[in-house]
Amino acid sequence: MLGNNQDSVPLQKFAIIAGACLAIIVGTGIIAGKSILFDVIGLGVNTEDNKLAIASEDGYTRSGDIQARSSEQARTEEEIIEVELNEEEQVSEAQPVVIEEQAEEPQEEVQEAPQEVVEENHYIPISEVKISVDMDLTQRTGLSREDFINYIAGLKVDSSGFFEENAGLIYDLCEKYELNEIFFCGLISAESGWNIAANHRRTYNYISLMSNGKLINYGSVENGLETAAKTLHNKYLTPGGSFYYGKTLAAMKTRFCPASSTWVSLVYGRMSQMLPK
Repeated sequence: MLGNNQDSVPLQKFAIIAGACLAIIVGTGIIAGKSILFDVIGLGVNTEDNKLAIASEDGYTRSGDIQARSSEQARTEEEIIEVELNEEEQVSEAQPVVIEEQAEEPQEEVQEAPQEVVEENHYIPISEVKISVDMDLTQRTGLSREDFINYIAGLKVDSSGFFEENAGLIYDLCEKYELNEIFFCGLISAESGWNIAANHRRTYNYISLMSNGKLINYGSVENGLETAAKTLHNKYLTPGGSFYYGKTLAAMKTRFCPASSTWVSLVYGRMSQMLPK
């Protein structure tokens, strides 16, 4: 019996030691489980200072671990935000830059002053001037003013120099009142002579315009010549005129000198002297 008791003592001590070890293991497991549980819970807890003190059974505080993990989580969130910002910057940089074109302000239209239309006169040389007994007495010769003046200056039949002296005025009056220059000079010569008769020179009446059987006195060369041209145009050679019968020598003779049978040949003969063939 004694021997058996001695053998049982070591066994009892072993059992006590084994039980203590088992208790330690179990206790450690429980503590580890609680720690894991608190770790899981702590990840979802977000206090003002991101600190949560968890007391374990052995008095060890794991708030430092939680703070470290919270810091890691904050850094992770900052990295995510930074990545998003970088992506936004990349997107904005990738977008094409649109430059808005400013609409040009409408400019005021500058109205150009109307340009004067200058009619080109096509003159002919004296060699191309034509006359006929049946010509239109209102048709101009086609000569330029300069050419007409130069031609009259060399006219041999102008014995008194009257036509040469007044060539410019005669041309201007024929242009104003639509008369053929050769006809106007031939009519003056037929009524007053190339040398201009004294009574016509004194009265300045060069085409024998009469009143009560007498020559009308016009007071000056200019007045006498213009009255002659104006009367021919208004009364004898324009439709509606008081003595109009046509625009030829024969038609004009009907009202201008009806009693003469030689008037047409006389006037046309003086016209022909101005343009000898």
